[in-house]
Amino acid sequence: MKAYDENGEHGENGEHDRNGANGADGDESPGTGTGARIPMPRVSVEDGGRALPEVGAVTLEHQVLTSLLGAWALAACSAQEAAAVEEHLGQCDACADEALRLREAVGLLQRPESLDLDPALRTRVLDNCLERRPPCIPVPEWATPYDAETARLDALLQDIGDAEWHAPVRLRWFEADSAASRRTTVAGVIAHLLTVDGTVSVALGLADPLGDITAPSRTPAVRTEAYWRASHYPPTRAVRAPWREQSHGIVRTVSFTGDAGGLPVSYGDFELPLRDAMLDRAFECWVHAEDIAEAVDYPYRPPSARHLNSMIDLAARMLPGVLAARRRAGLAAPGEGPHLVAAGEPGRSLRLEIEGSGGGEWLIPLDSPGAVGSADYEVAHVALDGVEFCRLAAGHVPPAEAAAGQVGDREAIRDVLFAAASLSRM
Repeated sequence: MKAYDENGEHGENGEHDRNGANGADGDESPGTGTGARIPMPRVSVEDGGRALPEVGAVTLEHQVLTSLLGAWALAACSAQEAAAVEEHLGQCDACADEALRLREAVGLLQRPESLDLDPALRTRVLDNCLERRPPCIPVPEWATPYDAETARLDALLQDIGDAEWHAPVRLRWFEADSAASRRTTVAGVIAHLLTVDGTVSVALGLADPLGDITAPSRTPAVRTEAYWRASHYPPTRAVRAPWREQSHGIVRTVSFTGDAGGLPVSYGDFELPLRDAMLDRAFECWVHAEDIAEAVDYPYRPPSARHLNSMIDLAARMLPGVLAARRRAGLAAPGEGPHLVAAGEPGRSLRLEIEGSGGGEWLIPLDSPGAVGSADYEVAHVALDGVEFCRLAAGHVPPAEAAAGQVGDREAIRDVLFAAASLSRM
């Protein structure tokens, strides 16, 4: 739409093309005055603060300036048009009032926060729907974090292009008190989730994604490496379909099996009951979704507070067993003091305080996995942010850098932080 050329002259017909342009007789519309003149040159932010070249002054009619108010409110005008509108607003009360209303409307349309959806939104919508019409076969509460996290990751995967499936990703974990890592791609991460989720699938009597591939053990790392080696080509986006089909199958099956939360799921060198294995797989899905999001520069937020709290609770319940295993391996201080007790009895404890989303407090027994945490025998107190604790448990944060606050027995604090990092694996 051409109203004037670079030299400030009217278009070929000598008329403005915008709404309210002069008619053929050239008469000025009533009440327009002499119009506004654009001061030239003008400094533009886009030009790095340099003055625009001198191209002469331009006169715009009142109705043309009125038609520009919407574009001006959206910051869609050129620097010259904006200058003309702003000069006119100082002279015309009616246009100034209209400009104010338009700017307020634009403020309502624009979202100041990230466009990334609140991870709790899906949960709230489902809860609202289920309150109105309860399902005939509900998803068990302990399976909902896995259902939610696989859905969130799938939404991310649908939003990336073919090339991004080959973006490099470094899987990180903590092993033998030191950081470990493995380089792969976005598609390789989904293949990893497919094979490890397969441990739950096998426990439920569903197909094993490894198929005829032989793995020397059922540990997550060995299963993943076997799957990667058996692939003739590096994984591509084609791996998304079997991963998503498997995750749907797992959620559907646990819903039909009813109270099967105690079913054992083998991870090769240890077992978890199904309800805890589903939480573990939800946690891994979120952690690896963040790995992928970082690789493709995609916004990604932590799980909803309710699901995050369940994941933290699982980690806190596993800590006594990991502490005992590290003690047997000589990686943690031996149990000591007069409070070494039998299973089910109170003993020395560390208070783990998790702040922020999904927070709470847990008393971690230090000297025996069968002991009961007791405030009466509390020897240390550690405070961490919820997401920070989860990243520690994922092996993404060094133990020495994780705790926000530490009080009490320094050796006990060190043992618990290192035990939390030892929960991580490929």
